[in-house]
Amino acid sequence: MRLSRILFPSLKEVPKEAVIKSHVLMLRAGLIRKLASGLYSYLPLGLRSFRKVERIVREEMDAAGGQEFSLPILTPGELWQQSGRWSQFGPELVRIQDRHETWFALGPTHEEVFTQIAKTEIFSYKQLPVTFYQIKTKFRDEIRPRFGVMRCREFTMKDAYSFDLDAASLDESYRKMRQAYINIFRRCGLKTKIVAADTGAMGGSDSEEFMVESEVGEDSIASCTACSYAANVERAEARYGYAAAAGTAGQMEKVDTPGVKSIEALTKFLGVEPAGVIKTILYKADKKPVAAVIRGDLEINEKKLMKALAATELELADPAAIMAATSGPVGFSGPVGLKGKITVVADESARHVLNAVAGANEKDRHLKNVNIGRDWDADSFHDLRLVKAGDACPLCGKPLSVSRGIEVGHIFKLGDKYTKSIGFSVLDKDSRQIVPTMGCYGIGVDRTLAAVVEQFSDTDGIAFPASVAPFEVIITPVDFIDDSQRKTAEGVYEGLLSAGVEVLLDDRDERAGSKFKDADLMGIPLRVTIGPKFLKEGKLELRLRGRKETLVCEIPSAVDKVRSILKEMREGL
Repeated sequence: MRLSRILFPSLKEVPKEAVIKSHVLMLRAGLIRKLASGLYSYLPLGLRSFRKVERIVREEMDAAGGQEFSLPILTPGELWQQSGRWSQFGPELVRIQDRHETWFALGPTHEEVFTQIAKTEIFSYKQLPVTFYQIKTKFRDEIRPRFGVMRCREFTMKDAYSFDLDAASLDESYRKMRQAYINIFRRCGLKTKIVAADTGAMGGSDSEEFMVESEVGEDSIASCTACSYAANVERAEARYGYAAAAGTAGQMEKVDTPGVKSIEALTKFLGVEPAGVIKTILYKADKKPVAAVIRGDLEINEKKLMKALAATELELADPAAIMAATSGPVGFSGPVGLKGKITVVADESARHVLNAVAGANEKDRHLKNVNIGRDWDADSFHDLRLVKAGDACPLCGKPLSVSRGIEVGHIFKLGDKYTKSIGFSVLDKDSRQIVPTMGCYGIGVDRTLAAVVEQFSDTDGIAFPASVAPFEVIITPVDFIDDSQRKTAEGVYEGLLSAGVEVLLDDRDERAGSKFKDADLMGIPLRVTIGPKFLKEGKLELRLRGRKETLVCEIPSAVDKVRSILKEMREGL
């Protein structure tokens, strides 16, 4: 391919909204362009890299026994109602009606549809186990799309679904998919960490995420410094070791705290430690008010709270709702007197605070010497705590560290959540009807490509691994108008094409420095430079983008040398 014939609209300036490396560089290198909020178009170079990620995913899925499908994006609302997710999925599910006023959803995932296909086509245990998959456009009405293709409203996902007779068979299907994911991300050049995760709206039991550690990741990973434990903080647990406080319960009293609304201001005003406070946070869970109580130095894990409440939607209560539920304004909520009026759930830490400070549910007032059992109680107690760095590992007790990560893949053991709700059963060897068990396995193709750019980039641009680069090699004559440089470039170009190498010839009449910058920006792994100095000696220059290493070779051996370098690059993944 000749660069003069490719749409390559590189940018020097990028929109202010592009704040992370992958978003900035994918725009600057002309890989993508924004159409609207959360909607991006892939341009030719970007699509080439996208297709390579897609091909790696497809090859590994096929090798693991997956069977590829292509299903409609528009999915019947009736199926979502059967599974219970029509209401559970929340506002991210795009619901539409056709001209006959029949409800449909734009598929954010396809558990229901694949289960319906299995129901109509699989009848005997002899047909199981199977794993079905597709690589398809998905839609989710994200409340805040951001970071380019990292979090979009329209995106491409590989979603796969295994159907097995029993838990043992599911374990084997899950193991195969887990290994396929390890292979996929390794081939893309990504270093991933496998962490325990929350199942979220998908449901099910076991769940693991494949994370690329990155400062710009939207997820937090708690991992042990001494053992193999790692989990998304939404799922992470720790050894807390709460102990009953020693001492005598004091008489509860009300104190004036004018304008003191935060924990920081309260502890300073009253001269107490944050661990001596119990804070009460008001939420709306499925539109109903609920109070969550936790020790003052800790934070609520909202995923754990949702699970404790069996809620599908959770949001912080607005000032009006707080006033209606507690009779007090924002900043002065406390647990005393709330049980029986609204649902009160508490973290285990709140049980063990003696003579606590808490909001009085009155403006500019707090309570001192608040004690559980005598002054307040909860409808239920749970682990609602957000794990933080330094907490004790639940496996070995050593300190946990917390880092940021980009989720590129997620695998679940779903059990019979969908097979049962959709009514899928098969005959076993004894002619009994049994309900198969399911697994679910997703990879964000766009997000994987963005994660590669995050992990493989520098101040000059992208430094793609050879496996996902738009081209493997770029030939850059210093002066394409010069006959000897042009003829040499054309000869090497034809030789590489004949050898099956994906090669781009920069045939533009541009300054050499501009060409070099463009080659570095677009991230092509190997640059072949043809200039007057080495050409006089019958040589050319090879520059390895990722290593910033330069080699010189004889022109007749250039094709073999390039193939050897590319082979080494591929084997290194």
